[in-house]
Amino acid sequence: MSLLATGLADTARFRAFGPRHIDEIADRYGLPDDVRETVRNIARVLPFRVNDYVLSEMIDWKRIPEDPMFQLVFPQHGMLTEQDERALAGLAARAEDKDALRTLVRQIRGRLNPHPSGQRQLNVPVHRGEPLPGSQHKYRETVLYFPSQGQTCHAYCTYCFRWAQFVGDADLRFAAPHPGRLVEYLDDHPDVSDVLITGGDPMVMSTERLRSHIEPLLTVGSVRTIRIGTKSVAYWPQRFVTDPDADDVLRLFEQVLASGRNLVVMAHFSHPCELRTEIARRAISRIRSTGALVYCQAPLIARVNDDEAAWSELWRAQHAAGAVPYYLFVERDTGPHDYFKVPLDRAVEIFQAAYRTLPGLARTVRGPVMSATCGKVAVDGIEETPQGRFFQLRMLQARDPALVGRPFRAYADPAAAWIDDLRLDPSTPADIAAAVAGPARPPTADPIRSSERSGQ
Repeated sequence: MSLLATGLADTARFRAFGPRHIDEIADRYGLPDDVRETVRNIARVLPFRVNDYVLSEMIDWKRIPEDPMFQLVFPQHGMLTEQDERALAGLAARAEDKDALRTLVRQIRGRLNPHPSGQRQLNVPVHRGEPLPGSQHKYRETVLYFPSQGQTCHAYCTYCFRWAQFVGDADLRFAAPHPGRLVEYLDDHPDVSDVLITGGDPMVMSTERLRSHIEPLLTVGSVRTIRIGTKSVAYWPQRFVTDPDADDVLRLFEQVLASGRNLVVMAHFSHPCELRTEIARRAISRIRSTGALVYCQAPLIARVNDDEAAWSELWRAQHAAGAVPYYLFVERDTGPHDYFKVPLDRAVEIFQAAYRTLPGLARTVRGPVMSATCGKVAVDGIEETPQGRFFQLRMLQARDPALVGRPFRAYADPAAAWIDDLRLDPSTPADIAAAVAGPARPPTADPIRSSERSGQ
């Protein structure tokens, strides 16, 4: 029976389920044995975590495995190669092969591009001769901050481009124990006006812990906006409604706003069912009551939301709740990318069809957008010319601010699903072409060096 349907929402307590609980979940919801074993096998490589709210409210168990939310949170057959799936299952069946299994898991993860778009090579800032831990600085105005206590989530999305944060390997994680060095960096970089607190999910922290990371930022006069990237409104809206410190976190938001700054909750909604529950809409209402803004974003994901009706309903629901539809992203080239990718021409078709159904005030959304090494590249449409079909592209954001807002185009290859698949028009300005090409890539290597844990 649904937790909310029984009227027990006010007494709900968060409980996470991971790989060790697969049999418990399977027995409770009637997962077929083959699906159960597939989840167990793939979860040796990709992170798996879910909770009671997602299990009871988000998933239609009569539609397994095709249900979109089941696809979103449970590892699936096809996310790894057939060869890797067979090798994992074979080694896992033999107790004497534990060391070989750990080695294989590391190798597979290394082949899944754990840090796409130059996150480690290009985004980590250096301050006073030392790398700044738990931070990224890709765009002039914005710094990303990863508090170490917020590097998990209420549930994990199978598509997540930050999956490497969650597999138990310190070499793959961005994490800062406290904001002291970040504050020093911000003091020395007054061009930075926005700090995005991200993860993982900062809202897994208690309010007291979250406050310890936010309050020091309020001493930096040049920081005018604090953003919190979170999936909690979708996966655990109780964080803002019924958790023991739900009221406290809202008072913290009010404190940020009282300092004269903006507080923006960057909410991730991947499917319209995430906004169909009363408690999710109530969470948005309570956040907005503090004066904070709620902006919404998510990628286009095959098998989850790759149709215009889903996006039309989702954006309309966001707008009705007082949130701002913001970005439709293209799924990044990491993790099980081949399983989730949608060709760019189909992405344009879906975006434009859904966009046309929106009222004017909801047409704030931008997309499809690739958050690539060079910056955020919007695919504005497809142009038919005597020379062929072209994607109309535009730099919404860039490492080089001089590129922001500038259009360019690439041949509309129907199989292209990421910027690396594109061939630019020869007339593309040299500086844009160089930015899209990016720095020379080093030879592929296993980036997982020290940890022997398999993330279970």
